[in-house]
Amino acid sequence: MPRRRVARAIAPALALLLAACGDTPVAEALRGVLPTAEAPAAPAGGLRLAGTRQSHVFALAQQTGNRRLWRAEGGIAIATEGPRIVATAGLGQMLTATRQEGPDPLDDILALLGNPASTRRTVDLAGASREPATMRFGLVVECRLTASRQADGILVREACTSPAGAFTNRFWADPETGAVLRSEQWVGNEVPPVTMEMR
Repeated sequence: MPRRRVARAIAPALALLLAACGDTPVAEALRGVLPTAEAPAAPAGGLRLAGTRQSHVFALAQQTGNRRLWRAEGGIAIATEGPRIVATAGLGQMLTATRQEGPDPLDDILALLGNPASTRRTVDLAGASREPATMRFGLVVECRLTASRQADGILVREACTSPAGAFTNRFWADPETGAVLRSEQWVGNEVPPVTMEMR
C-alpha cells in the first residue's frame, strides 16, 4: 500500500484513539490537524525530522504557549512541548500521549550543567495496525538527565527506563541561551529514534 494511503488510513484511527483521551490537550490539538493529509501551503515553520526512512520538513500548524503542532506531507503530524516530542501520527507506531510529572528539566538546560536531574512521565503508544492488542497505556518512563559542555555547545543526555525498554535521548543546545537546536528522541519501541532539527 503506498505510503500516502497508509498515512491516510492511520489518521482516522488516531483521531478515534485520541477522542478517548479528550482531556489531554495534545490529543485535542492533534485531532484538529489530522483531517488534512497535506502540509499547509505556508512555508516550513522551522522543523526537520529525520531517522525514519526519509527526512520530513514540517510546517507549523498551531501554537499555544510552548506547545506546537507540526504537519508534513503524507499525513504525518507531531506535537512538541518545548524541545520534547510528546505525540506523533503517521510514523508507524504512534506516541499518542505524554504526561509529564512536575517540571521538565529541559525547560532550563543551563541549570542542568553540573546539576543532574531526574524526571518521570507516562506515555501511551498505539501500533500502526490500529489493533487494540497494539495499544499500551500509562507506561511509566523514568529518566536521568546530565548536561556537559562540548566544543559545539551543550549536550544533554537523558537516560531512560520504561516497560517498553531502555533508551537514551540526546539534546544539543546553544551554549549561551540553552535553546535546543537538535535532538534525537525515542518515540516508541517499534520505530527508530528520530532526529529533530530546528531551522
